[in-house]
Amino acid sequence: MKSFGLLPRIIVAIIAGIIAGTFAPDAFIRILATFNGLFGNFLGFVIPLIIIGFIAPGIGSIGKGAGKLLGMTTLIAYCSTIIAGLVAFFTAKAIYPSILSNQAAKAFENPEKALLEPFFSVEMTPIMGVMSALLLAFALGLGMAAIKGDTLQKAMDEFRQIIEIIIEKIIIPLLPIHILGIFANMTQGGQVSAIMSVFAKVFIMIIILHILYLCVQYTAAGTIRKQSPLRMLKTMLPAYFTALGTQSSASTIPVTLEKTKQMGVKGRIADFSVPLLATIHLSGSTITLVSCSMAVMLLQGEAYSFASMLPFILMLGVTMIAAPGVPGGAVMAALGLLETMLGFDATMVSLMIALYLAQDSFGTACNVTGDGALTAIVDKLNKE
Repeated sequence: MKSFGLLPRIIVAIIAGIIAGTFAPDAFIRILATFNGLFGNFLGFVIPLIIIGFIAPGIGSIGKGAGKLLGMTTLIAYCSTIIAGLVAFFTAKAIYPSILSNQAAKAFENPEKALLEPFFSVEMTPIMGVMSALLLAFALGLGMAAIKGDTLQKAMDEFRQIIEIIIEKIIIPLLPIHILGIFANMTQGGQVSAIMSVFAKVFIMIIILHILYLCVQYTAAGTIRKQSPLRMLKTMLPAYFTALGTQSSASTIPVTLEKTKQMGVKGRIADFSVPLLATIHLSGSTITLVSCSMAVMLLQGEAYSFASMLPFILMLGVTMIAAPGVPGGAVMAALGLLETMLGFDATMVSLMIALYLAQDSFGTACNVTGDGALTAIVDKLNKE
């Protein structure tokens, strides 16, 4: 199975999912949906454990440098997210008036209603939320670094080994089946094609921006590390395609971690930065949110300006911390900002959700692929 790598398996799963969604009976799609529900709930349960299992011992083992490394990683991630939002704003401001001048606003129902329901579901409640896990990981890690004790550090290292076994033996082998089910259900529901037919121009612009921003990130990383940006980006492609199927930065952590280490990043830096960046660095989602919100405002005849969008972008960088781990989580976390800062009403919110969910996977793929570049930068800038 190792000879048939993860990337080919993901591509095959995507193609098979589209074929199944087109030709397979609804009963078969519901079987896949049932598996997806169970697997998705399991991922939701494991995600806080992944965060604690990797970040806490990572901070603890780094010792005195943990505070500095944490601050540097967070600052780089926030700057990347804000720059992404500004790039999206200025691009949309320049292009939208011409490409969307003849478009009329149309109301869409929530795309999730088009998906087939699973036969049954099993609730797997996480022991804590993502933010709680992040805070606990910081507290434990910084505490272990401060007291310089070995007992808890050894326990956390063994806990990380348990999580790594769960990832290697359960999550990674089942990911292609999960992706197949997602694409099959989306295809049969017609949700993506129906929405993309109206917003095609916006989608194309967003995806081009994602790719260009990834090129900027990897050019910066390659320049700092004196490595080929194209080779680094090629190494991270499995993470991109995994995120494309799962629509979850957190669920893609195992693949992102493996490929980041293949780029030559030190293991202890990758183990710390990748799970952290999956939680706090959502540059692709920010590009999507800013572009989509401006498109909805233009379609609804609402005015936007740099003065109104800049505070929204700055707050997005903070709000995105609460968004990882759930498909569509970024737009759900941003709804409060859309309503309070941009004045979105119920119709505009429904348009925003429809537009965002239809291409959520592309933003997530940009997020996790960018995590590799930022981790490589952190690794180079970190002083022993």
